[in-house]
Amino acid sequence: MAGVVVVFDFDKTIIDVDSDNWVIDGLGATELFDRLLPTMPWNTLIDTVMGELHARGKTLGDVTEVLRAAPIDPRVVSAIKAAYSLGCDLRVLSDANRFFIETILDHHGLRGYFSEINTNPSRVDADGRLRIAPHHDFHAAPHGCGLGTCPPNMCKGQVLDRIRSSAAVDGGGRKRFIYLGDGRGDYCPSLRLAREDFMMPRKGFPVWDLICENPGLLQAEVHPWSDGKDLEETLLRLVEEGNLLPPMDCKLELLPVVAVQDGMPMALGVKN
Repeated sequence: MAGVVVVFDFDKTIIDVDSDNWVIDGLGATELFDRLLPTMPWNTLIDTVMGELHARGKTLGDVTEVLRAAPIDPRVVSAIKAAYSLGCDLRVLSDANRFFIETILDHHGLRGYFSEINTNPSRVDADGRLRIAPHHDFHAAPHGCGLGTCPPNMCKGQVLDRIRSSAAVDGGGRKRFIYLGDGRGDYCPSLRLAREDFMMPRKGFPVWDLICENPGLLQAEVHPWSDGKDLEETLLRLVEEGNLLPPMDCKLELLPVVAVQDGMPMALGVKN
C-alpha cells in the first residue's frame, strides 16, 4: 500500500472537537472569543485570545493540560495505526495550529505515524506566550483561490496540490489519495482529487452538505462516515480493497463530472 497517501483534517476528524474552541472554553475565554469573533479573521482571533489568556496568567502548561483532555475516538487511533502498518503515507492538513496538533498527537503516541503536518505555524515567544501565525500570509497577498469556502489564511486545495506533486516525486509515480475531513475548508481539496482517489467527508457536517449540493462536481468517489467506527471501517476497506464500498447517497442523482480547466476543476459559486 506504499502507493496510498491518506490526508486527514484534524479538528472533528482525528479529534472529535474543534481544538481552538476546546482550549478557549477550557481556559475560560469563551465570552472574549464571542465578543471578538465578528471583528477579525479566525486565525488572527485565536492568536489574540492566546495573548489575552497569557496576560491573565494562563501558562503554556495550562494550554497543554486542556489539549491533552481533548476527546479522540479509540477507533480513530486504531485506524491511524492500522493504515500506517499497511504502508500508507499519512499526512495532516488542518486549519488548527502546529502546537495544538502536535501536543494532542504526542499525548496519544500518534505523532510518529504522520510524515507531514500542514497547518498554521506556532511558536512560543520569549515571554512564554503562544503565538499563532497564518499558514498563508494574507496580509501580504491573498492566496488566490476563488471558490469561496477557503479562509484567507489557508487554501487546503492549494496545499493538497503541493502534497500530490511532492508525493509523486518522492515516491517515483502517481499516488492514490484518500482525503478525510468535515469542514467548509475541506471542500476545495475534495474538488482537486482525481478519479482514482477517494473522498471521505464526515456525514452531516459542512463539507458533506456542500458535496451533496452537486455531487457531480467531484471526480473522486465519495464515501461518508459518521463516527470513529465508520471512519475506521471505511478507511481500512478503501486502503485494503480499493473501490468496494457502495457509492454515496445524497438523495441526489449523480451528475457528470465537472468540466476542468488547466487540469483543475473550474471555480463554482457556493453559498456562505
